[in-house]
Amino acid sequence: MAASEFPQPAPGDASGAQASASHEAAGARQQADWRGLKGDVEGLADVAAQQGRGLLDAVRVQAQGYVEQRKNDAAGQVHDLARTIRSSSKDFDDKPNIKAFFDSAADGLEQLGTSIESRSFGDFYAEAESFARRAPVAVAVGTFVAGLLAARFIKSSSLPPEGDARDGFRG
Repeated sequence: MAASEFPQPAPGDASGAQASASHEAAGARQQADWRGLKGDVEGLADVAAQQGRGLLDAVRVQAQGYVEQRKNDAAGQVHDLARTIRSSSKDFDDKPNIKAFFDSAADGLEQLGTSIESRSFGDFYAEAESFARRAPVAVAVGTFVAGLLAARFIKSSSLPPEGDARDGFRG
């Protein structure tokens, strides 16, 4: 076979021309089907990406709402504590030094509560990150102490007190 490895139909052969046309039509249909499938897959990918972005946005809004609610709860508790301290200072009207101490503590707590209300979570995060960069040793020590306290708490809450379990079986 000189020009091609596949046999070519003779010029006057009608069945060969029909087979070739049928083969070309099947190839065109197959290409059209692949293009359609590719378009469908691309469409599904776009829909999935949009739904993923929507889900992320919904999670972000819900998380921000949760953090905002907890922040407002914390600020409210600080304000309540300030009011309690201020009302306790009325018992010390006859001792101005002690009353001034209580009033000063209440003022500081009110400022803290107002600061908590006015800041965003991002502000708190940035401030904590800045502190960690300025004083990494303090952060490391604080983390170590918190770990020790957590370990002590877990250990004490998981084991029964020494001797209690065995004393019940001794007769």
